[in-house]
Amino acid sequence: MIKIVVFLIGMSVTLGSLGQKVNFAQAEKFRKIKEYVGSLKVEPHFLEGSDSFWYSYQTSNGLKWFFVEPKKKIHRLLFEPHVLAQKLTQINRKPYSDKFLKIGNLQIEDNGGMLRFTLDGFHYDYNLKTSELIKRDSVRFRKNLHSWAIFSPDSTYFCYAQKHNLYLQKSTEGDSSAVQLTFDGEKYNSYAMNERDTTSKRTKAKVVWFKDSKKFYVLRHDTRKVRNLWLVNVLNGRPKLEEYQYAMPGDKEVGSYELEVFDIVNKKNIKIEIDKWADQQVKILYAAQNSDRIYFERKKRTCDEIEICVANTQTGACKVLINERAEPYLNEQLHNISILEDGKDLIWWSERSGWGHFYHYDGEGNLQNTITGGAWMAGKILCIDTLKRTFYFEGYGREKGQNPYYAHLYKASLDKEGVELLSPEDAHHTFVFSKSAKYVVDNYSRVDLEPRSVVRNNQGKVILELSSPDLSRLYEMGWKMPERFTVKAADGATDLYGVMWKPIDFDTNKQYPIISYVYPGPQTEAVPLGFTVDGLYNNALAQVGFVVVCFGHRGGSPVRNKWYHTYGYGNLRDYPLADDKYGIEQLMDRYSYINKDKVGIYGHSGGGFMSMAALCTYPNFYTAAVSSSGNHDNNMYNKWWVETHNGVNELKTEVKDSSGRKSEKSVFKSKVSTNLDLVDKLKGYLLLVTGDMDNNVHPGHTLRTVDALIRAGKNFELVILPGQRHNYYFKAEEFFQRKMWFHFAKYLLEDFSSEKFYEIEGFNNQ
Repeated sequence: MIKIVVFLIGMSVTLGSLGQKVNFAQAEKFRKIKEYVGSLKVEPHFLEGSDSFWYSYQTSNGLKWFFVEPKKKIHRLLFEPHVLAQKLTQINRKPYSDKFLKIGNLQIEDNGGMLRFTLDGFHYDYNLKTSELIKRDSVRFRKNLHSWAIFSPDSTYFCYAQKHNLYLQKSTEGDSSAVQLTFDGEKYNSYAMNERDTTSKRTKAKVVWFKDSKKFYVLRHDTRKVRNLWLVNVLNGRPKLEEYQYAMPGDKEVGSYELEVFDIVNKKNIKIEIDKWADQQVKILYAAQNSDRIYFERKKRTCDEIEICVANTQTGACKVLINERAEPYLNEQLHNISILEDGKDLIWWSERSGWGHFYHYDGEGNLQNTITGGAWMAGKILCIDTLKRTFYFEGYGREKGQNPYYAHLYKASLDKEGVELLSPEDAHHTFVFSKSAKYVVDNYSRVDLEPRSVVRNNQGKVILELSSPDLSRLYEMGWKMPERFTVKAADGATDLYGVMWKPIDFDTNKQYPIISYVYPGPQTEAVPLGFTVDGLYNNALAQVGFVVVCFGHRGGSPVRNKWYHTYGYGNLRDYPLADDKYGIEQLMDRYSYINKDKVGIYGHSGGGFMSMAALCTYPNFYTAAVSSSGNHDNNMYNKWWVETHNGVNELKTEVKDSSGRKSEKSVFKSKVSTNLDLVDKLKGYLLLVTGDMDNNVHPGHTLRTVDALIRAGKNFELVILPGQRHNYYFKAEEFFQRKMWFHFAKYLLEDFSSEKFYEIEGFNNQ
């Protein structure tokens, strides 16, 4: 093959062998494209005790505020921005733009008649009926002097923490009346919200009051023996050590829970009997109104068994209402329970049929009836109408011919099986209900469908159209919507859903390298469902001269079914790789404009882990990879993610106490395959990136990989971003994005001079 490389004065290079240009100028233009778009959805703020709400919305005409009364079908401006701007100028003697008034903390009172907000450090009252504007006190003077106090519902008492212990005080009496209730609190086993507090100040406690104000409870998590990790902040002055607790897979010490109820009437505290499994997780679900019961959830460390319990707050005795086993693990993203009528009814979500559905139990834990069923997934409960014994929830995959990831709104009865679809549009929906459950704001869109915002009644009927986005500037710039596609998984049967981005000057007669943006899950997938302007980095990356795709894979999402999201269990490194390769191969066969010899892959976090693994597992298929903040050695990643999705073995060992009595003790073991084991297979071009202050995926993941690559004699590139956490911000993010462009331009478009010969605003290397 003869390479023809022509160096031009400008922003692009003609690559004769590939037939298209490297276009960094176009990529840079589209990197900033979100700046040209205003609002894409309506975020309602409901008035207290009302179905009416306000929202703000930005278009090319500026930022405006709207008021909606669904019952009267009224949708109007809340106020005229130019009138308020004039009044602010009159009061403060300074100009204000009526296009972008920077008001904050907006509240509507007096049944919509009074608007309260903050601006430039002061409070304002604006009478919407008379247009009178009054400047009130400074924001700093309204600071709550007792922000550390947790008041009882009747305001008779308040609690606080001091030196990690708990204090109770009557609201009408002075500080000398405060009573110290506990004496065993300490750092990392604290009654204070701030586990690491080293001061003697009064701070907020982990107190939750029962509604009758007679009792309160505290759930403590004892993590004193959980081991630490460290980072060194090298920026600004002397490098500083940062220490934090971090439980890893198979760790001996992961923390334990203790639940106490404090009875202020009878002046005693009761320890609730929550213990059952070693290293269990505990979560409080509900506190009975008359303070006689408390409901909680406990889950095994192996993540395959869970119990819903109710405890007597007088004796501490516990009763199991629901016990459920779910091998290999529980779907934590969709799992939920709702406790109704002060404990008379329970709505329980379970994957016992292979799909997630709701089941109705009575207050004693007896199954009454199945609520939903079928080969689809019920999801998050959005609103419950206890009077009508109905509830509203999101569902996935029920509507034939639609993407199974799209959320739809459904209505169900507590007492019988069956659902009613309330949002039929073929799109991904998000919902916000009014407290009365009479109305819902529905924002819906697709990657290839402009957003629409409406108000529906609780029968699903659209009663009001709300604001819509102004995308005119996007289209003027040549922006185009990405395309949806479907391919098969490597099993040849499972549908995988994806999105494709192309350059705006795309030519079907040319060939383009393909780049796959990946994230393995299994707690989520990275495939966009709703409308997106930039597709994260994908739209700008495509403008460099690539076809960029993102699609799911088996084991990648919890909203398909149990088999799908647990597919990768026990194989946390390799499970998504074959599907990504096979999906790309189908697109190559389908579209002649994809260059079969130039394949890239990139991802962040789990996607960084996956992209490197793919490059090493299929070194003759993938040419180049960009792996950012990847958890390359999951044996040092967080306990929850690894032990849940890869597995942990519970081993029973016999131990003796000081008196020689024998008992069983659980020991947990976990082992995961790592990217370090694959470095010998590396052939392609790898760029590793990490922030040096990443306290989620520790930079040690990347540095261990670097060490293994060096020992294997491999060539690669490494970028360390000083001061950056797991996500990159500001100039570091811009730098990373451009480095990714350059890396793929070098090795997929054979432009080895990109960093030397091209000038991008803010990234000048000449």
